[in-house]
Order: sequence, then C-alpha cells, then structure tokens
Amino acid sequence: MIIKDVGMILNFTGKRALLIIITIKLSLFSILLLSAQELKWSGPSVDFSHGKLQVSDNHRFIEFEDGTPFFYLGDTAWELFHRLSKEDAIKYLKNRREKGFTVIQAVILAELDGLNTPNMEGQKPLIDNDPTELNEAYFKHVDWVIQKAEEMGIFIGLLPTWGDKIDKQWGVGPVIFNAENAKIYGEILGDRYKDFKNIIWINGGDRQGGGDNFAVWNALAKGIKSKDKNHLMTYHPWGESSSSQWFQDADWLDFNMMQTGHGQRSYAIYKRLLTPDYIRFPVKPAFDGEPRYEDHPCAWKPEILGWFDDADVRQACYWNLFTGGFGHTYGCHAIWQMLAPGREPVGLARNFWYDDLDLPGAWDMIHARKLIESRPFTERIPFQQIIKNDYVPETDYIVATRGNDYVMVYIPTGWEASLDLKLCGWERSKVWWYNCRTGETIDGGEIQNENLKTFKPATGGRGNDWVLVLDNADKNFGIPGK
Repeated sequence: MIIKDVGMILNFTGKRALLIIITIKLSLFSILLLSAQELKWSGPSVDFSHGKLQVSDNHRFIEFEDGTPFFYLGDTAWELFHRLSKEDAIKYLKNRREKGFTVIQAVILAELDGLNTPNMEGQKPLIDNDPTELNEAYFKHVDWVIQKAEEMGIFIGLLPTWGDKIDKQWGVGPVIFNAENAKIYGEILGDRYKDFKNIIWINGGDRQGGGDNFAVWNALAKGIKSKDKNHLMTYHPWGESSSSQWFQDADWLDFNMMQTGHGQRSYAIYKRLLTPDYIRFPVKPAFDGEPRYEDHPCAWKPEILGWFDDADVRQACYWNLFTGGFGHTYGCHAIWQMLAPGREPVGLARNFWYDDLDLPGAWDMIHARKLIESRPFTERIPFQQIIKNDYVPETDYIVATRGNDYVMVYIPTGWEASLDLKLCGWERSKVWWYNCRTGETIDGGEIQNENLKTFKPATGGRGNDWVLVLDNADKNFGIPGK
C-alpha cells in the first residue's frame, strides 16, 4: 500500500475537518500496523540452489557462487541445540522463517553448563569432556536441527564452542581446550559438516582473541578449514569489540563480526567499531553480529535505564546497515538462553523464550530485509557526507547509505535531515518515505536535485523511525520494500 498525503483526502476547512483528518490518519496507522505485524515470509527464507556462499568481488558483501546477493539476517539462539527439544526447535525455526531470518546463530558446546548438563534428549556433547571424543548421540541431534533449518531455507551460524571452554572468565566452563586438541576438534567438525549446505562457521564465543587465547582459537579455525573448503568463517568477539582486533590478517577469517553489545543506546559504538572495520585492509565484509537485545535490561541496570525495546533494536539494525554492515543480527534476551520454567534466568531475563517469539522488534526485521533487497544492495556504501545537519544527538543520529542510483537516509526519531542533493549525482529524484515499523511507504513525488533541502518525516519522537529513499527518477526502481 502507498499512502498519499492524508490531508488531501478531504477538502474541508475548520476544526471539524482537522478532527476527521486526524481520525483517518490514526485509523490508517492502526490498519497498517496490524497488517504489517501479520506479514510473513512466503516459502523458504533462502534458496540454496544458488550454490555456496562466497565473498563478493568488492570484498564488502556475501553472495552465492552464481552471483546472487545474500542478505545475512541473523538471530541469536545460542542454546538451540542444548536446551530445546526437537518439537520446540521446529517451533522456533518455523517462527524465524516466517519472519524472514536467513541465519540462526547457535553453539555446539553451549554456554550454560553445556558440557555437564545434558540436552533435552539426555545427551552430553563429549565423552569425559574430551573434545577429541564426540558423543555421537548428541551430535546426531545437532545434525538433525541443522537439517531441519536447511529444509526451511535457513543457514546455521555454527559456533564450535562457547568461550568459557577456552577462557573461563565469568562463565561456567570448565576449560577443556588447548591448541593441540582444539585443532583436532576443528578437524573433526570440519570433516563432519563440510557437505552440509547451510553452514556459516562462527569461531569464538564472546571472548577476546588475543593473549593466550589466540593460539587456541587460531588452531580451532585452521582445523576446521583444513577439512572444510565449502563454508565461510568469522569470529564472535566479546562485548564492544570486533574480530578485526585479533584476526584481520588471518586467512581463515572471511568476514568481520563485531559485538556492539547490550550497554549502549548511542551511535557512538558504531563509530568506534564498524567505521574503522570498514576502512581496514585487507578489505573484508563487516557487520554487527550481536547488538542490543530486545527485552534486555540496558547496561544491566533496568531500574535506572529501563529495557531495550523494538525502537532500540531497529535503531541498531539501520545504524549498522547504513554504516557499512553487509547484514545484521537481531537478538532477544529470553530467546538466546531459551529460558523456560525451572531454569535460572541469566542477566535479569524476565520472560520465557516462547512468550517472546513475536515481540515487535522481531517482526520489524523483515522490513529491513525487504527494503535492502528492493535495491541493488551489493553496491551500497556509507554516504554520511550527504547529511549537512549542524547537530543531531548521538541517540538520534541520522545515517545514510547509497548505491549507484539511490540514496537511503535513516532518521530514527524525527529530526529534520538537511541533505546536499547535488551529491546524489543525478538531476531528479523520486522520493519515498519507508516506515521502519510497518514496511509501508509514502509516495513523496519527484524533486529537482538542487542545493540543500530539508526533509522531515511524517511522525517524530522515540519509536517513530523512517527511511527516506531518494531514487534516480530515470531508473524506475519501484516501491521500496516490494
């Protein structure tokens, strides 16, 4: 649906007309919100017939080997193999497929006492906690879940182990890895999963990669890659850091993952992490693989800072994508840990996993995917120079990205965006406003690209985020998100 200016619907004057127009606007908004929340992805989320994944020629994106672009839209389900039954795993995967997720990030040797507390089938992953001796029954369940994900067109971002098995820190442990057995474990995994269609390897597990850890993580990665030449690999770092800090030059690191984490409501974290990653050499794709989670206490201080909600997760998504991220990962606090009755909540989690499957922010991710996929997205670059505002707070920061013939500007809270349209590179723009909450679009007509122009979205305030889309009018791209 394309919404024209509602104020033009009725040619009334006076207070009565204003009341009618406001009522129409509110009714339309309610209808659009309802229809958007019911929007589901049709069919498999990914078509595996395009072949294996590879890094694009410009080293900024991931694509299939036939050149078809791949949009990485992840969810963190770290305890998927460990804490869900087969029935619940199917329920979870179906829910994420319907929302258009393309990758589920999950851990074989899980964080929450994954070595010594059995999975839902009563199986532990290793024999005597020896990483060179796998318990086949446990791994058959892992295989089964991965295969079910494939049937739904979903990749598994597969972590061999959580970090506490290498560097205990705040975790449960125990530490079981050294460089020697990590390499053997990696070889076993690489050989086992090399022919699966839907694997993306994620080395690491919320830990730093330097110091004594470096040799172990490096050995694990090399062990996997020695057997598996078919799948890409990245590294999951600890909070407010990036894989590039330790492994930028590693031949096994195909793309960079950062974790902006759960303590920031400011764009400053993207300036500190993603902007430097984007300009590093050798050039590698980069993205945010663990941002603020929905329904997570901000900085673990809910009594002071409250809880992250759908507005927060949308901001993280678009800030990441428009600053150079090739994809994005969503997360929900109850879901990563698969919190259920009888389990101890981690980090003040307050709901059960199945009650949070349909939170608004999870629904909203499909709109980001549809918007990005509606334009040629492997040519996208950050385009912050078009924004000429004198001042915007870090919590309301406006960001821009562009392709060869389009520009997208994310406005999170309704500030006016002052843009230098001459930088677009074409004479006339087709203007659209894309509602990040509903996926609906307002047709803004055509404009001449002359000098500075100020754009203000239809609504403002926290939770009212929009993307302004400026298309080269000669290209006739069509409606954004469709």
